[in-house]
Amino acid sequence: MNPLPSSATTPSNLFTPKLVTVWREGYTLARLRADAVAGLTVAVVALPLSMAIAIASGASPDRGLVTAIIGGFIISAFGGSRFQIGGPAGAFIVLVAATISRHGYDGFLLATIMAGIILMLVGALRLGTYIKFIPHPVTVGFTSGIAIIIFASQIRDLLGLTLPGAEPAALIPKLEALGESISTINPAAAILSFGAIALIVGLRKLRPGWPGFLIAVVLAAAVTSLLGLPVETIGTRFGAIPDGLPAPRLPDITLDTVVAVMPDALAMALLGGIESLLSAVVADTMTGRRHRSNCELVAQGAANIVTALFGGLIATGTIARTATNIRAGATSPVSGILHSIFLFLFLLFAASLIAYVPLAALAAVLAVVCWNMAERHVFVQILRQSRGEALVLLATFLVTILHDLAMGIAVGVVMGSFLFMHRMADLVSVSTGGASIAAGSADIPDSEVEAPSYSASGDGDVQVYQISGPLFFGAASTIGSVLERMGIFPKAVVLDLSPVPLADSTAALSLKLAVDTLRSNGATVVVCGAKPEVRHILKQEGLKPPVVSYAPDVESARALAIRTIGTLASTP
Repeated sequence: MNPLPSSATTPSNLFTPKLVTVWREGYTLARLRADAVAGLTVAVVALPLSMAIAIASGASPDRGLVTAIIGGFIISAFGGSRFQIGGPAGAFIVLVAATISRHGYDGFLLATIMAGIILMLVGALRLGTYIKFIPHPVTVGFTSGIAIIIFASQIRDLLGLTLPGAEPAALIPKLEALGESISTINPAAAILSFGAIALIVGLRKLRPGWPGFLIAVVLAAAVTSLLGLPVETIGTRFGAIPDGLPAPRLPDITLDTVVAVMPDALAMALLGGIESLLSAVVADTMTGRRHRSNCELVAQGAANIVTALFGGLIATGTIARTATNIRAGATSPVSGILHSIFLFLFLLFAASLIAYVPLAALAAVLAVVCWNMAERHVFVQILRQSRGEALVLLATFLVTILHDLAMGIAVGVVMGSFLFMHRMADLVSVSTGGASIAAGSADIPDSEVEAPSYSASGDGDVQVYQISGPLFFGAASTIGSVLERMGIFPKAVVLDLSPVPLADSTAALSLKLAVDTLRSNGATVVVCGAKPEVRHILKQEGLKPPVVSYAPDVESARALAIRTIGTLASTP
């Protein structure tokens, strides 16, 4: 593969919005028409979904529309993806609702602004690539956990239940409270919600190109209004919807509030980065294009700062709407910009109609979203394919639903890191020309270790050990224990490190202790084949002349060892 030209990695290119790139390529009227159709299609999908996500998050429906309009516009105009559609995402419902519950809406807006600043810093420092290192079982685990929690939060509106008090936030108490109130079920709301689900699923199979969400919500609103069904609507719960954008304002900011919301801001930034870049990767897979990770994060950070000033929710790249955008024929970020403009026009001229939408229909929309989010087949596949990854998946999933999202991600990432280190340590082996002694052999009894045999003189006094694999802290015990259990010590030992790609200080220190043991038993040690960066780490931990000598290859090291043995033998 040819390396990218140097200009491809310059800051001016890495942070150039894709909109600028498209403009430089030449933007034609035909592309504008295609983007307009795609933008309108996505807007039709985003309209009911944005309101449903806002309500489920504990905010009014217009907050979701504000997020899609402002956040979506900025992400498309300044982002690093040609096809990304920004707006409120179902993955944030749990986090947003918990933040609002703990700190109030102003506290949530402050956390969103802080998350935006963090994302901009991460992008500016070019750290976006590291977000992609979140293990796949962790992503599937917290996504499936979020789907369960969101669905549980919609049961009340799906069935039209009446609770005696506030609905508990935690999953188990929530399910208990809902179960105790099952006798208050509203038949009209239940029929409406399940009818909407059936219609959405049916249209997806029979007419996949039709906007199933919007059709279901519009029909549900029409039926409710014409038949006068006794169900709760947006109007009865939230009142009239403003027919425009609110005036921007800063939330109340104090040092105590900043400290209090910092954990939530960090969680928002982490989840926002994961969700946005995952969506961009999906878009790349569907189109064969490549997004600019750090540019995307900077744009998302800016979008969240501005959206919060207008009272909106968290804005991020959305996988379903981005995929819809691509399938609808989008050619550039202009489609995302137009999607936001279409939503603004709807808010401007048809806000009064939103009041007639029944909450049961919006709950039905989110129920379908949860079903798609759960990634059931991938969940089962991971459980079957690897015991270690299954453990990471289940830990992330259970901690997410029983504790909170941030802790679920943290636990999953830590467990995934330990799993990775264990697998890397298994790659390390120490061989003497015969069978390799792998990492798992470090715990076998000394009596079962076969001592190598040596000739009495000449070249037989030199034993060569080859260490293979990454020389890092996870392999430290393997290296040290194998070399220390030699039994019979030769006059010289050659350590061939040519297959070692990297080293860290912990493993280098372990190797130093083993070398000290060899030297205390009269052995001379020569290291050969070490890469410059590996040699640098070894020398930092004390493996430098006269403790050890260095040679470029095994033959040179063997010759040096023999000369050293001869010199020592002739010394009186």
